Amino acid sequence: MMRRWWLLSLAVLLCGTSTSLAALEAEARFKWFSTGGLLPSHDLQRQRKGTPAYDHSADLRIMVRHNAGELSFSLDQATTWLYGDGLAFNNGPDTAVDQTVREDSRRRWDWTWVLEQGPRKRTLSRIDRFAMQWTPGDWSITLGRQAVSWGSGMVFQPMDLFSPFSPTVVDRDYKAGDDVVLVDRLLNNGHDLQLLHVVRRDADGEVSGDVSSSALKWHGYFSSVEFEAVAARHYDEPVYAATLRMPLGTALLRTDVVATRDLAGDWIYSGIVNADVSFVVDGRNAYAFLEFFHNGWGVDELPQSALTLPRDLTERVARGELFNLMKDYSAVGFTYEWHPLITQATTLITNLHDSSSLVQAGITYVPGDHQSVQFGWIEPLGRAGDEFGGVPLFGDRTTSGGGSRFYLRWVYYL
Repeated sequence: MMRRWWLLSLAVLLCGTSTSLAALEAEARFKWFSTGGLLPSHDLQRQRKGTPAYDHSADLRIMVRHNAGELSFSLDQATTWLYGDGLAFNNGPDTAVDQTVREDSRRRWDWTWVLEQGPRKRTLSRIDRFAMQWTPGDWSITLGRQAVSWGSGMVFQPMDLFSPFSPTVVDRDYKAGDDVVLVDRLLNNGHDLQLLHVVRRDADGEVSGDVSSSALKWHGYFSSVEFEAVAARHYDEPVYAATLRMPLGTALLRTDVVATRDLAGDWIYSGIVNADVSFVVDGRNAYAFLEFFHNGWGVDELPQSALTLPRDLTERVARGELFNLMKDYSAVGFTYEWHPLITQATTLITNLHDSSSLVQAGITYVPGDHQSVQFGWIEPLGRAGDEFGGVPLFGDRTTSGGGSRFYLRWVYYL
């Protein structure tokens, strides 16, 4: 089976543009991603392996679609090559800039196959989408592996419990798919109801309701206000959430509030408030946003070792639901179109407890309809022991996650 997918990837790459064969439509995306890290002296990876640290990845994604009236089918297969210092150091995906999925140990179906593996390299083949959708009338039923996104976060995603993006991740073209059953019902008044079930396996590899998710979402409108209300059971914990979106002059205001019961039985509240606006400066398009995030699972002060962080928090970080360790953050961003083909974006994320910050600046060049080039820099502003200066592992003398990063990303659609 691995050989068959590898040959399919190679065939589409050689063939070129989108094709249609026997009512199947297929296209491909090739991505190259390189990062470099200038690690500080207190970083564990630098102490063990030195600096700078370089990592590279290449990814060929084959996308197959078929529509036959009420029935549709989607299949995305990715062949990924990874190489670099982070892989050699046994780091997970670099969520600061890239979030390449490398395995399916907790998903219902393990559709990742390692084709080649070495101390500094890995080649794998993975099915990221494989779903059937039936849409009879006002109903829609989806079964299989598909991406699900809920909430209104722009940088932080407290309401998105299903494979959310990291706040600074660069490649957001395709969110990781989960194994789901999704039922959507459009009501006569324009509102809609969604019933979602995400199937997962536990640490022993067994399919279990204790680690799965079930949720009901009501989405609708009241005058000019758009709202969502969610009731869910997530990893055997009750979750209730609500979203409001409303115009505020020329801007759009959004808010998400999420309530979850912790291991002690107490209710924990997280949420975001953000606003964004588009405008013109000197005849060129510009865009700005501001967001505040409260992480109810976070701590007020980082301990001397990340190993002593609260269990509720570390479990959510390990599951990929959270990427921040403390309680309150702000994010402000500005995008400016220097030329129809060249756009610059800058984002500043600030921890409101230790005052450490992270600046992400990038330029995107789009030379044609089929490709884009991005390059940028991520600069932490903080001391050793601060969240963005380097999370303490053994005090501020040995930390993880600090250091400057630069990246280059090239995407080409065939």
